[in-house]
Amino acid sequence: MNYLIAISVPLLWGSTYAAVGLYLQGMSPFWVAVWRALPAGLLLLALRPRMPPLPWAKMLLLSFFNITAFFLLLFAAAYRLPGAVAGTLGATLPLQVLLLMWLIEGKRPSLVAISSALVGLMGIVLLLNPSADIDPLGAAAALIATSFMAVSSLWIKKWPVTDLLSLTAWQLLLGGLMLLPFAYLIAGMPAMVIGESLPGLLWLILPNTAFAYWAFSRSIKVLGAETMAMLAMLNPMAAVLLGVGLLHEMLGVAQWGGIALIIGALLLMRLTARPAMLQPSSLRPLNQPRAENI
Repeated sequence: MNYLIAISVPLLWGSTYAAVGLYLQGMSPFWVAVWRALPAGLLLLALRPRMPPLPWAKMLLLSFFNITAFFLLLFAAAYRLPGAVAGTLGATLPLQVLLLMWLIEGKRPSLVAISSALVGLMGIVLLLNPSADIDPLGAAAALIATSFMAVSSLWIKKWPVTDLLSLTAWQLLLGGLMLLPFAYLIAGMPAMVIGESLPGLLWLILPNTAFAYWAFSRSIKVLGAETMAMLAMLNPMAAVLLGVGLLHEMLGVAQWGGIALIIGALLLMRLTARPAMLQPSSLRPLNQPRAENI
């Protein structure tokens, strides 16, 4: 069950491309980011109306890195780079997490872990076939966005938070509020949401963001940041396969080979992973009151 929840995260995030392509083509991506984060945070806060589970300084820092800055840099990269290049640079997440764990926590990555990350990265390169024409600023934005997600993952793993629903709610709420001025300065006033856009927005708000960000935080606690970083390679694979199924795109032999390499890398990771499981108290039912103050 833990791996099913974890795998659902990149699969849901990989559906973003198809949702935008089918329903949200006329909307500014910066306002889509706001509508994706802010309502999801409000919804989760309504389900668990509590104060943040972290001190305000840590809560704001995590929200800014994992939501506000990540979304802004991701869209900046999308504007300056072909999607294939941005996706390939994002696939450096496992290597960045391993490097940060080595530098910050002193955990030297194993040869198997590095090999899995490199094989998966090769699979992403084959799958997306990135162009050689790379804009330096766009590439920097994509790499920094990936670094912010890597740092945020390690914070979520390290900081003593057990109320992950509350953590997710405040993270999305604060991140969405901090996105508002950037969206207004970059894209102006938001366009009116029309009925045809509602299915795409509801998909992004509910499963793609509210559930997926909770599942992301939970899976980092249960399986570890390095495992979730490897599973993130399913994100571009899901996006490409949904493009085939919903947008009638075609895959070549090299792309199918890339998918095989990604799956092989994940199987190698799974066979050698040693998840650091949460204590039972960390996964208490939603209606059970907290016994500690964090």
